[in-house]
Amino acid sequence: MSPTPSQDGLPVPQRYGAIITIALGIMMAVLDGAIANVALPTIARELNASPAESIWIVNAYQIAIVISLLSLSFIGDMLGYRRVYQVGLGLFIATSLFCALSSSLNMLTVARILQGFGGAALMSVNTALIRIIYPQRFLGRGMAINSLIVAVSSAAGPTVAAAILSIASWKWLFLINIPLGIVALWLALRFLPDNTQKSKQQKFDVPSAVMNALFFGLLISALSGFSQGQDGWLILGEIVALVLVGVVFVRRQLSMPVPLLPVDLLRIPIFSLSLCTSICSFCAQMLAMVSLPFFLQNVLGRDEVATGLLLTPWPLATMVLAPIAGRLIEKFHAGLLGGMGLAMFAAGLFLLALLPTHPTDLDIIWRMMLCGAGFGLFQSPNNHTIISSAPRNRSGGASGMLGTARLVGQSSGAALVALMFNLFNDSGTHASLVLAGSFATVAAVVSMARMTQSRAVSDA
Repeated sequence: MSPTPSQDGLPVPQRYGAIITIALGIMMAVLDGAIANVALPTIARELNASPAESIWIVNAYQIAIVISLLSLSFIGDMLGYRRVYQVGLGLFIATSLFCALSSSLNMLTVARILQGFGGAALMSVNTALIRIIYPQRFLGRGMAINSLIVAVSSAAGPTVAAAILSIASWKWLFLINIPLGIVALWLALRFLPDNTQKSKQQKFDVPSAVMNALFFGLLISALSGFSQGQDGWLILGEIVALVLVGVVFVRRQLSMPVPLLPVDLLRIPIFSLSLCTSICSFCAQMLAMVSLPFFLQNVLGRDEVATGLLLTPWPLATMVLAPIAGRLIEKFHAGLLGGMGLAMFAAGLFLLALLPTHPTDLDIIWRMMLCGAGFGLFQSPNNHTIISSAPRNRSGGASGMLGTARLVGQSSGAALVALMFNLFNDSGTHASLVLAGSFATVAAVVSMARMTQSRAVSDA
């Protein structure tokens, strides 16, 4: 069943089945971007690969998602979000088996690239589907569920990986996706709606897709190379190529009636402002999440288990606040909620940077909770604004940009942590937290500026 043009959202039984489908798919896609980090030493040892070579197990997945996200969201606007999501689920299941059966690093890297394309299909249209699943007045609740799944899956990745590796081999990090994926695919075939307002004007432009892949591939490669200390001339060459490709790519998009890179949506002030806040917030989150374990273990002497427990209040607070924020968006402007949440987030980050020399566990825990609560209060309303400010037939493009903003922010944050440690050595975590708080403060100001903008556009 699909909603008719006059119908607002799905009826309740189908709505629940559809949102469970989205939650399962996104949980698997996000988790698989995080769990491999913990298993890298084990996988490298078993496949006779060096630690440097094993990094490609992570990079291959990340780069595949980034280079294909906008192209797949564009195809979703053309052919239907349901079709893209279902094909993505099928590919993700098959490639998870391919990953588990890999017997060499090259084989696993190829499998991870293909798995990344499956994950990109899921991420590219998930929020566009939520816009069809939920009535407009309850859209914030659907966005809250999505934000909750992404935030918790990102934060819980290392814990889930450690739990699986404690009782099974690394292959089960991928094999576990097969039963979960089959359930999700069955639910997708039964409950997911189709978008009735497919874009009739859109035509897939292969040169645009190639330039999109080159642009974002070079961006992530340069950021990753910088964080891993690669040769400076190589990174400079990637940046020069990035700028050249970017100029040609953007000029081509400006000449197209329906561009693959949604420059038409970027002309909507509240859309572009919300994207900026999303990039800044995820950059700040990664600056904190990547740097804090070094401080907790190397400076405070906590072990791995204690470190994991001290980081847990962050996602727990996000779990509590995200659903509440999803309901508050029905009454308050997203700019106000986002500004308040980001102010709390920034305060928590600065307070973490000002921890006493010998902090107690409670000193750390309440600051982590403040960060998580602020992040949860901001994220759901912000995602709601990004999706609802785009016309319905461009929901795929908005969904793709939402995922791209998150990945670019996370990649930038991870690279900046490396810079902070290179510049400040033992004070790298403190510098990272101050920089993270600065990003969150800028985002809070930008979010408040959105209050002068309308909350959404018409569905035309």
